[in-house]
Amino acid sequence: MKISKIRTVLYTTARILGDISAVKNGTIHKRIARRTLGKAAGRIIGKIIK
Repeated sequence: MKISKIRTVLYTTARILGDISAVKNGTIHKRIARRTLGKAAGRIIGKIIK
C-alpha cells in the first residue's frame, strides 16, 4: 500500500470522526458551513495563483 493511499484513508477517517463529534455536540451546521467556505476559498486561491 502506498503512503498516499494510507494518508487518504487517515484523512477520510478523521473527517468522518469530526462529523460524528459535531453531531454529538450539535454543531454540524457550523461544520458544514465552514467546510463549504473552506473549499470555495481554496478554489478561489487556486485560480488566483494559477
